[in-house]
Amino acid sequence: MLMVLVPCYLVIPALTRGRPLHLPEMALDRLVPVQPAWAVIYLSYFCFPFVALLVVRQEELLRRTFLAWLMAWITGYVCFLVYPTILPRPAGELGPGFFAWFLRGVWAADAPRNCLPSLHVASPFVAAITIWRVHRGTGLAVGVWAALIALSTLFTKQHYVADVIGGMLLAGVASALCLRHCPREPLPESDRHAIPLLVLGVIGVYAFVVAGLWVAYRMG
Repeated sequence: MLMVLVPCYLVIPALTRGRPLHLPEMALDRLVPVQPAWAVIYLSYFCFPFVALLVVRQEELLRRTFLAWLMAWITGYVCFLVYPTILPRPAGELGPGFFAWFLRGVWAADAPRNCLPSLHVASPFVAAITIWRVHRGTGLAVGVWAALIALSTLFTKQHYVADVIGGMLLAGVASALCLRHCPREPLPESDRHAIPLLVLGVIGVYAFVVAGLWVAYRMG
């Protein structure tokens, strides 16, 4: 179901074409400058499904995590259809350098629509809540990572402050409904020691990907 929903994200702007587009901008949004370096944090969003799959060994908890993601995505899509939004790109050049090149690639791949609530914020927080149920220390670290991604959506001008708040609330509600009554199973000691290493491994793979993009930028 999640794989089916992903392409729908690209279809929604076509379905809302011709309708009035909203700008849920706050005064705080205008105070946040564009910081291209945050694009690297922004794109690390795609690590979270792998983190959850590697860390969560309880089949029922993993199933409920995917249900929470599914609930968040469907709710978000309904909001996108009912309240279509747009976030105009900032005027002016981003300047030279790898991070500016990186952010331009993010902007080219993701149109400034489907803003409120931010699924880019909701999905990592659902993963962080799930991992916290398995391993408190790692869950807290992943929660900090999710918070950095939330900040990155503002510094890359991909979302408004209201979108971030909406995404966090959506993650909390979806997790409360889907994960609250899931039984906790004792975690083997070997898994307890392996979980932080698995998360670091995912971060290492992502760092390798970013390094590869830097090489491509230098060669290009």
